[in-house]
Amino acid sequence: MIRYIRRAAALCLLLLAALLVNAARVMLVEAEELDANPANRRNAIVRWAEPRGAIVVDGEPVTGSRDSGQQLRWERTYLRGPLYAPVTGYASQTYGTTLVEHAEDALLAGTDPALAPLPLWNDLTRGRSPGGDVVTTIRAPLQEAAYRGLGGKRGAVVALEPSSGRILALVSSPSYEPGVLSGTGPDVKDAWTRLTTSPNQPMLNRALRQTYPPGSTFKIVTAAAALDAGVVRDVDAPTDTPDPFVLPGTRQVLPNEARGCEDASLAYALQWSCNTVMAGLGVEVGLAGMVEAAERFGFGDPALRVPSWVAVSNFDRDMSPDQLALSSIGQFNTTATPLQMAMVAAAVANTGEIARPYLIERTTTSGGTTVDRTPRRSHRQAMNPSTALQLQRLMVRAVDEGTGGNAAIPGARVGGKTGTAQHGLGNTGTPYAWFIAWAQAEDSARPAVAVAVVVEDAEASRTDISGGGSAAPIARDVMREALRLEAEARTAGAPGAGGGRDEDAAPARPAVPRGAPGAGPRAVSPTRRP
Repeated sequence: MIRYIRRAAALCLLLLAALLVNAARVMLVEAEELDANPANRRNAIVRWAEPRGAIVVDGEPVTGSRDSGQQLRWERTYLRGPLYAPVTGYASQTYGTTLVEHAEDALLAGTDPALAPLPLWNDLTRGRSPGGDVVTTIRAPLQEAAYRGLGGKRGAVVALEPSSGRILALVSSPSYEPGVLSGTGPDVKDAWTRLTTSPNQPMLNRALRQTYPPGSTFKIVTAAAALDAGVVRDVDAPTDTPDPFVLPGTRQVLPNEARGCEDASLAYALQWSCNTVMAGLGVEVGLAGMVEAAERFGFGDPALRVPSWVAVSNFDRDMSPDQLALSSIGQFNTTATPLQMAMVAAAVANTGEIARPYLIERTTTSGGTTVDRTPRRSHRQAMNPSTALQLQRLMVRAVDEGTGGNAAIPGARVGGKTGTAQHGLGNTGTPYAWFIAWAQAEDSARPAVAVAVVVEDAEASRTDISGGGSAAPIARDVMREALRLEAEARTAGAPGAGGGRDEDAAPARPAVPRGAPGAGPRAVSPTRRP
């Protein structure tokens, strides 16, 4: 009898050992695969069991959380969702995250180890910190002016602080309400289908991820290349450029919209946007010189993050002379994001240096303690400082006496460049209206803001578009707000317009009543704790 008991005990011991081995195998070998299995809802349940941290603009949260009472408990809400969607992106229980919601997902969700009170604390306690907050560089008055200026037309606006690289406004139009994607169920799927199949592509971030032919705004790059290479030594001297100008190696004539472009100086060519002069200068600089100049401004850079990824702006490295001539006036295969063209304007404003653009000022714990702060970094030296100073003067002349008059601001020094980008089969599409500019208060030591505006469906004649009729007024309104904020900050003895509210204290979180204007159908108080 004892023998049978011993055998049974040995069998039980063997089964126990097998059970322990299998448990170890599951925990150590298969855990990662099981965690990633789409059928495993545990991760999603844990992920949405607590409210997310806030994304903050000008000291005020523009995101919140709503207790859905469902298994995936806390849904994301957005205050003035369409206005800030190109900044925040969306955080969806069904479709994941984008933009800042994606780039700072770990911190917002509370899983970032930097939020723990001690190293490895969350691993040891198997706990989770409250979601942290992300303080952006966006200034609300500039964002609102850009959004209002576009008025629902397809296009984008980017505003930078040239000296620091802070992104002060980032608008893409038409926009969408990200809150409709927050939860689960048929309503969310219907909203996704509607948004992703719309011909207007409201979910496309045109400011960061759409490239356009930059048209005549690219002439600033060509002018910088010609001055740096010594092809032009006197901006007021004739350039010996014929009009009509025949593209090299072809019989195709390059037209001018402006008059008086024959043998015009570089100063006149930028003031009135002479295609022939700038195309001829591009050919004279040569392919290698133009490629090098474009890359100094950031064209061809696949590594730019703000922190979301940015589409690569293009300037071809292999072209025939006629293609180079067209590329030098922002046509052929030359393409750029609005952010890239804002960087071009910022380079001129900042004496040739491009500060690395960034969208996140700092991140904090839920209590307001700073976790990380984005430092100012130099991104590129786009041109010689002396070249930038000459281009500043020429861009000011283009606003004061040339094609950019609609961007003029009384009491401020404004430099700008209009652009008309042809596209479509045989260039038959309505031209894209471009305007890049920078503005400096008369009593300020440096420019406060650099702006790029593109309008896809400009409702104006081609002449008005090329004269700054559609894009320049939007840029003017954004720059005016930047100058106003700078003046207010200077009066108060605070930093300039770019920094926003940069205190280390926790950001203010005033309650927003349900159904408040602009809050959207799901918006509730942004306070995250129940």
